Amino acid sequence: MYQYFKEYIIREGNEGISGEKLRMLYEGVEWISPELPAWQNEKFEIAFKNSAWAFTVWYKNELIGMVRVISDKVMFASILDLVVLKEHRKKGIGSKLIELCLQKMLHGGWSVQTTPENYDFYKNCGF
Repeated sequence: MYQYFKEYIIREGNEGISGEKLRMLYEGVEWISPELPAWQNEKFEIAFKNSAWAFTVWYKNELIGMVRVISDKVMFASILDLVVLKEHRKKGIGSKLIELCLQKMLHGGWSVQTTPENYDFYKNCGF
């Protein structure tokens, strides 16, 4: 499924995203070091594919954001790896990704794994 959000395309699904693209995104937000060996790219791809739900955000054919969820799809879900490149932040992308995630399981328990500097963002999203 694809949907338009402002000048972005949001794609639902965890197939077809290479470990290299995910690595570039993680490097872009400084979550990982450029010195990390290339063979580690496979781990990013496997983790992404094994997620219960995932959404990617594209701008002019460039991956600029994503979120992934681990879940039993009935009672529990946790939002992981909400990433948006710095130059695309403050445009509602993160909030839209949270909204899409929450729609996947309306009556379960949700949690978020985050850092202290992002606490207010998640609080504003209803956590």
